[in-house]
Amino acid sequence: MTVAVQTGGRLRQAARGGGQATNEARDAAHSARHSRLLDLTARVGLAGRGLVYVLIGVLAGQVAFGLSNAQTNRAGALGEIKDKPFGSVVLVVLVIGFLGYGLWRLLDAAVGEQGESDAKKRTVRRLVSAGRGVVYVAIAGSTISFLVSGGGGGSGEPAPWTARVMRNDAGRVLVGLVGLVVVGIGIGMIVRGAKRKFEEKLRTGEMGSFARKIAKPAGMVGYVVRGAVFGLAGVFVTKAAIEFDPKEAKGLDGTLKTLAGQAYGQWLLTLCAVGLALFGVYSFFEARYHKL
Repeated sequence: MTVAVQTGGRLRQAARGGGQATNEARDAAHSARHSRLLDLTARVGLAGRGLVYVLIGVLAGQVAFGLSNAQTNRAGALGEIKDKPFGSVVLVVLVIGFLGYGLWRLLDAAVGEQGESDAKKRTVRRLVSAGRGVVYVAIAGSTISFLVSGGGGGSGEPAPWTARVMRNDAGRVLVGLVGLVVVGIGIGMIVRGAKRKFEEKLRTGEMGSFARKIAKPAGMVGYVVRGAVFGLAGVFVTKAAIEFDPKEAKGLDGTLKTLAGQAYGQWLLTLCAVGLALFGVYSFFEARYHKL
């Protein structure tokens, strides 16, 4: 009897110790999430995203009018940066920013949004934050690879990995699911832009009249166009799975250049170029006014 009581006491003490350790870890994550250094690097990451999308818009515009055949994706934008004076330094800063924003998102997923009372919404937002965190850490990794390789490293299009995955029916199903997820993400972006839900994450009260006049329409158009392009890219990936043809899978560059080959392609690509560049402009304002 005495042994049972002692054992129960130890278990309760261990449980309290485990709970205390969990709380301490959560507090540490919460403190790190709100640190000035992480705040700064996260904002640099958002600004870096803005620079990349402005350059993608410029490259797409040049392709639309036959002035260039450059890659209209992140690899093409990074190449444009690298070719400029101090380009490598800028890329290093972008890596730090992308890592900072990715880490902030992962900490956000770990801690959760304290202001959200709905448990289901809080869980969904934590999952979204985790996904974005992983994506931005991966973007930082690909930027490091771009720097180390001197600008090489492939086209950034999904056809090669799609071919590797689609060696059997299970891989084909996986590729199809990825395509559907990308379509869903694209639709989510369109809704976010059309309903101006992105404003919920901005400190709009601190924005001057000029910032409001530029940021809000830029965010609205930028999100809608970016979502449409992402959604179309997802359709191509899904089509690749359905037709068992990896060559049908297209990323941002392939999607934009496919649009260019359609009727009124020049105008469609020009519209996309303007929209993507506007999303980049919005990202600069988000870097300044985002609620971190």
